[in-house]
Amino acid sequence: MAYFSIYAMDRRPDGPTIRAETRPAHLEYLRRLGDKVKIAGPVMANDGETVAGTLMVIEVDSIDDAHEIVANDPYSKAGLFCSSDVRAYNWVFNPPA
Repeated sequence: MAYFSIYAMDRRPDGPTIRAETRPAHLEYLRRLGDKVKIAGPVMANDGETVAGTLMVIEVDSIDDAHEIVANDPYSKAGLFCSSDVRAYNWVFNPPA
């Protein structure tokens, strides 16, 4: 198993509407992934109030598995993200037990 970071930015100007409509399905999807999801939450704009995207750290077997998680996320399926970046992540400081 390996860690991967997922950094996905929302589309504008319709991103907030897509996010709001799809959020319940997105949260249920993350719950179903269980302990594969180590960190997940919104990335905020510099105003500290506007959601700009999503950041996740997941633990899966391969980068292909990580890409599959992104592709199957209801946010992705709804077209929320204008970009997503999946990269291997080396958890150095305070990694999960």
